[in-house]
Amino acid sequence: MKAKLIVIGGPTGVGKTALSIKIANEFNGEIINGDSMQIYQSLNVGTATPSLAEQDQAVHHLINYVDVGEGYSVARFKADAEAAMTDIIGRGKVPILVGGTGLYLESFIYDLSLGGKEIENPAFRQEMTDLAAKEGNDAVYAKLQALDPKAAEAIHPNNLRRVIRALEVGTFSDRLFSDQAETHEDHVSPYDLLLIALDTDRQLLYKRINQRVDMMVKEGLLEETQWLLAQNLDPDQQSMKAIGYKELFPYFRNEATLEASLEELKKDSRHYAKRQLTWIRNRLDGVHWFNLVEYPERLDTVLTLVNDFLAK
Repeated sequence: MKAKLIVIGGPTGVGKTALSIKIANEFNGEIINGDSMQIYQSLNVGTATPSLAEQDQAVHHLINYVDVGEGYSVARFKADAEAAMTDIIGRGKVPILVGGTGLYLESFIYDLSLGGKEIENPAFRQEMTDLAAKEGNDAVYAKLQALDPKAAEAIHPNNLRRVIRALEVGTFSDRLFSDQAETHEDHVSPYDLLLIALDTDRQLLYKRINQRVDMMVKEGLLEETQWLLAQNLDPDQQSMKAIGYKELFPYFRNEATLEASLEELKKDSRHYAKRQLTWIRNRLDGVHWFNLVEYPERLDTVLTLVNDFLAK
């Protein structure tokens, strides 16, 4: 039998955290973070990481998990999420994957892989293999980061065979490896899934996002951004590209006013929310949609859905 997995997705500001905690408490569950920026330590306000009080209400995995100076690939997330799920199930608990990073959710629940044209260049493969033997896997991985950053994000540096394959495709075909079609059209998952997505009226969602940014400022977003800048990280570091911080960097460099930077943050957050919704609608099958912002009474329907799913 497939292991049961509850997945809660949706844009920022629609109540994913509250719902996941409610389900965890009602059904003996534990939460696996599926947000690519909540992975990072010390980036709590700008990423809307569940508060310490919220974390005390249910067990959370993969939150504040890695240092801001580390890279964190989709491949590593898959491995870490699988380990967390095995641990949760092994203790008789229900795993609940929660987040807004579509590629994280999709890659895990469908065991996502990237395909491509059959481009073969044995001499190139040998050259890259020799480079890895001489200078280490990171030397080859750096080439992929330069050629195809999106593919590099999805592949672990130590997965040398796949790194070389991505370089091979990007170098000798007419498209980058990351531009090739994903190979999970059948949407078969190794898990027994219950997919729940939250949404609300678009204008109301945007209003809530704008208000959330204003609240983040009161909760210490500016101080958190200053701290991140003080780490003197490479601008290409994943944590430095997080929505919530990168929009404020110009303000601290005296290149923009605070008002303009916050407006940019609100705009980017709204655009990101739209992309989150589009991803779920286009990439996930069998999703149960709920609007708990405007219709909180429908929580009972959600809980009944979860109960029936777990009883099967």
